[in-house]
This record gives sequence, structure tokens and C-alpha cells, in this order.
Amino acid sequence: MRLLLAAAVLAATLSTAAAELLAPSRMDRLFALPATIEASDDGARLVVDYQEMRDINGRDEIPERRAHATYVDLSVRRAQRDVTVQTPAGNIPHVAVGKAQGASFIVAYLHGQGGSRRQGADDFTFGGNFNRIKNLAAQNGGLYLSPDFADFGATGAGQVAALLKTYANASPQAPIFVACGSAGGAICWQLAQEGDLATRLGGLLLLGSHWDENFLKSPAFRARVPVYLGHGSRDRVFPVERQEAFFRSIRAASPGYPARFVRFETGSHGTPIRMTDWCDVINWMSDHR
Repeated sequence: MRLLLAAAVLAATLSTAAAELLAPSRMDRLFALPATIEASDDGARLVVDYQEMRDINGRDEIPERRAHATYVDLSVRRAQRDVTVQTPAGNIPHVAVGKAQGASFIVAYLHGQGGSRRQGADDFTFGGNFNRIKNLAAQNGGLYLSPDFADFGATGAGQVAALLKTYANASPQAPIFVACGSAGGAICWQLAQEGDLATRLGGLLLLGSHWDENFLKSPAFRARVPVYLGHGSRDRVFPVERQEAFFRSIRAASPGYPARFVRFETGSHGTPIRMTDWCDVINWMSDHR
């Protein structure tokens, strides 16, 4: 009986591990969320303990500019390319890390106002969290993209959609996860309206970004594409109360919808880019598609 029980536990463990898109790594502990202060909505809403002295000053060699070497693995630069791809929407410069063909998944980061493709490829800013997602992509057979685009309107959204479709055609089995920082959220919400792209989306990550009630009428919503909303409680650009209300509107419109809201207590506008646990969020999204 004990042998049968042990075998069952082992099989369940192996099954769970096999289901994870991103495998556990030695860096997971460094990038895990801080302690939970409050949880509700069956764990879909979390308030976590963000502390500037610990999470910026203790993590960065030069606060907000250069993470300590502990948080960075520069070997991933061997898998990184700064390229331009021709698409129906024009030539799109971007940074690509990992497998350009046959990728197991695709993650794209879309910068906010005043940013560029270089923001999402910077190894040392935001506590090394962009270096983290680059390494996760390279180590797990995925592809990470950080593109330039013209604006946050229809032109920019069209460019991003064209880029994603180009790479999706080269990796037909890969789910696409799109992370949007700040004003970049405008493109996330426009991509949700793309019917032929919505079925390929593995999830949308809004990092210190805004809301769009039209999402509730989108092909992505109908396809139950997972949504992660990370927000600092002291965000002066987009009030946290508005984003939390949007989270509740998603859950009310479709009970059990795969949406998460993480409030970084005392965090500011850029905190979710620094503190979001890519591995945890992407694996959660993968489990709900």
C-alpha cells in the first residue's frame, strides 16, 4: 500500500512538473513575491508587502539603475539579437532572445511612454527583472521580444500585432504572453480585439497600467484569455482603486474568469515591472488556457 501511495504521489508530482511551461530554477527564490498581507477572491486578489528599502535599496547596487550581480545572469546575451523584421505593417526593430523558430512560448514586453525596445532588454534596471524573463525564455525553449513601435494607437498596435503574427507563424504551437508597462497597456487592450490573434494569446500582463472596459466585449475575453493586473498602491499615474474596480468588473462579468490582481502595498508606478514574478504568472496563465 505504501509503495502504491508513493508511486501515486510521484506520478502526480511529475505530472505537475510536466505541466509547467517554465521549469523551476535556482533564481526563483530571489524573484518570488514578498509576503502576502491580505488575500481574497479565492486567492485571485493579493496585497503583498513591498518595501522600498528592501526591494530597491537592498536589491540594487545603484538604486533604480543597476541591480546587484546576484540578480543577473549575463550568459543569456549569447541568445540575444537586436534585429529588424519586415512585416505587412513595415519594418519593426526589436530585441529577440531565444528561439526564433519552434519556440515553446512567446513573451513580448511593450514599453510605456518615453521607452523603447531597449527598456525591455536592459539587464540591470528594475532589479534585474528583464534579465530574469530573458533567461526564463532562453532556458525553457521560448522566445522573448521587446519591440519598438510608432505610438500607442492603431499604428503601434498594428505593428506589434504584425510582429507577433510573424513569430507566431514560425512557432505555430507557442502561446503568446503580452506584458504591457504603463501606457503600453493601450496596445494590450487593442490586441485583445484582434480576433485571429486572441486565440493564440496565452495571457495579458498589465504592469502599472490602465483599464479598458471594452475588453469585456473582446474576442480575448470571450476566449477567456488570462489577465494579470499588477499595481502599486501609491501609483500617481493610474489610481490603484480604478484598476482594482476593473478587476472586479472582469470577475463579475464572468464568474471564475482567470484574472489576478496583485497590489504592491506602498509601491509606485514602476513597482510591478520590478516585482512581478514572471515564472509564477506565466505558469498560472498556462494552466488556465
